[in-house]
Amino acid sequence: MNYVFVLNISAQNTIITNKNLTIEVNNELQTKINSTFSNAQSLTNNFSSSEYLETKYFTAKLFHQTRTEKKSIHDAAGDGTAYKFYGTDDADKIEKILSIKIYNNFPDAAYFDVQYINHSEKDLPVIKWVNNEYNILPTKDSTTFWTFQGSSHADRRDWIKKIKKGFYEENFMGMNASDYGGGIPVIDVWRKDVGIAIGNTETVAKLISLPIDYDKYSSTAKMSVEYDYPEKEILKSNETLNTFETFISVHQKDCFATLRNFSNYMQTKGIKAAATVPAAFEPVWCAWGYERDFTLKEILNTLPEVKKLGIKWVGLDDGYQQAEGDWHTNAAHFAGGDAEMKTFVDSIHAQGMKAVLWWAPMAADPGSNVLKNHPHILLEQQNGAPQYISWWDAYYMSPTDKDVIEETKKTVKLFMQDWGFDALKLDGQFMNACAPDYGDHNIDYPEQSFEKMPLLFKAIYETAKSIKPDAVIEFCPCGDVMNFYHMPYTNQFVASDPESSWQVRLKGKVYHAMMPGTAYFGDHVELTDTKKDFASQVGIGAVPGTKFVYPATGVKSKDENFLTPEKEKLFKHWIKIYNEKMLSTGVYRGDLYDLGYDYPETHCIQKGDTMYYAFFNPDFNGAIELKGLDANKKYSLVDYVNDKNLGVINGNQPTIKIDFKESLLIEVKPLN
Repeated sequence: MNYVFVLNISAQNTIITNKNLTIEVNNELQTKINSTFSNAQSLTNNFSSSEYLETKYFTAKLFHQTRTEKKSIHDAAGDGTAYKFYGTDDADKIEKILSIKIYNNFPDAAYFDVQYINHSEKDLPVIKWVNNEYNILPTKDSTTFWTFQGSSHADRRDWIKKIKKGFYEENFMGMNASDYGGGIPVIDVWRKDVGIAIGNTETVAKLISLPIDYDKYSSTAKMSVEYDYPEKEILKSNETLNTFETFISVHQKDCFATLRNFSNYMQTKGIKAAATVPAAFEPVWCAWGYERDFTLKEILNTLPEVKKLGIKWVGLDDGYQQAEGDWHTNAAHFAGGDAEMKTFVDSIHAQGMKAVLWWAPMAADPGSNVLKNHPHILLEQQNGAPQYISWWDAYYMSPTDKDVIEETKKTVKLFMQDWGFDALKLDGQFMNACAPDYGDHNIDYPEQSFEKMPLLFKAIYETAKSIKPDAVIEFCPCGDVMNFYHMPYTNQFVASDPESSWQVRLKGKVYHAMMPGTAYFGDHVELTDTKKDFASQVGIGAVPGTKFVYPATGVKSKDENFLTPEKEKLFKHWIKIYNEKMLSTGVYRGDLYDLGYDYPETHCIQKGDTMYYAFFNPDFNGAIELKGLDANKKYSLVDYVNDKNLGVINGNQPTIKIDFKESLLIEVKPLN
């Protein structure tokens, strides 16, 4: 459909409104962003060149507007309105076309495409382009800003954090260490009154950066989407350069609404959550407590205790294989070879439990048989060297190489068809992203290795489901923010080696926002602050897990996880609560509370008309508002962890006074 309505150019600015988002565009194609939320102060106070092009010779920021077009649209995202703004940089003869779309189905958001046409006679070496660059005003709150940052790093930092002056993060979506990279291509900066988010909405991953810069001398926090060309990009005379599609959205409370809206929009482009399976919501015990030098006797002797606690999954972890890349059994652990592995899995099934196997796909050890048989399969850096996976002392196999894909499918069949495993735990931060590949591996340009990497995990997922339709595929990128483009190929997210209980909870909020309904595994409870903080798993709707050992082994590192009589009683209590309540199958109400500014930290799960609230604070004494209740109903309050009646409240007066230490989990149920 062609643009049918042309606006006359005048001194008057164009204002685009989508519910609470306002975008004002002036005659130099600059923008000013704000919101119409009640009691929200201004996000920005000046027009700025939010989209611009940097070349070797100049930076094109100001464009004299020549015309503006507007039309109604209907596409996969629904009904909406599209605007096009045309402008020229008369000095350098660059034309800019700024396209902005808004949709009825995606309130508070807008989607940007930008084109630059070189009308000069010069060939222009392009350095980078920038979209959605905004300078966000602070307020006078003691915590000026909270942020969500979607990039991945070797220090496994918090994804949600408060920031102050002097903060900078590039948020590069490519490799930020030899085997850390990728993530969710979104950043969010919010204040107590309002927040703003930007990001990339292309259907494949792109090597963009999303920097947040709150310079110590600046009065604002700057955010943007940037693409630095990895190799020289020449914009020839009369040619057009297209940026990637990007977005902006405004919201209140934390980043939950932003991430949910982003995910919903990307679903209209075909990036959808995997189908859920009930087994993904069952508690997990992992034999990693016995570490790599486990014995089958140790694991088998532990199974009666696992079953007694009400745990349904048994996981075999790293150590069974001959090498990374050679996934048949080693003689040290399985003297009877692969046949003994099958017998082991059968013994788990015989006790009424399911079996999950650890695997590090795409990794190959030096000297492994897979490299001897297929010497060409390693991802190749620009200098010709292979890409190293430092954590495993292994190499990256190219995710796009046809032999790698076929070997990967064969391995899935070995695990699930021949050995009988019911689930796969895909593990390793290196799975999240890869460097550009300069080898000959079924790609048209080096960055396509990064873009097509999700197809390897699609092959794993589809092969597993073809063997066992109810297969669970856990994706554990070891502290990384999981690559958004891999998300359709897992039906169980995981807290992924959390470094604190806070990380268990914040990661849960992110994944509940991104792919609602998909199981979120809280990882081993031994990784929480106290090594037994089940409240941070159960209370937020996570699947609980543990790596306890039983009986004691005599090895200090293992016996840190020994299931003492006291721990056995505690673990049994929590697993029983989990199996009875199954909050992981409820609706996570991330829209109700702000993870940054609400006090105490609060999470809420809804199951039917019953609400489950989880509060976290070292030592709280005060009033708590139970948001989301029906004003026309009365509710009973029960501390369901301690089976303690907390009284009755009216939905129209949902505030209670209470004190607790560390955590409080309550069930709020309507009275008949």
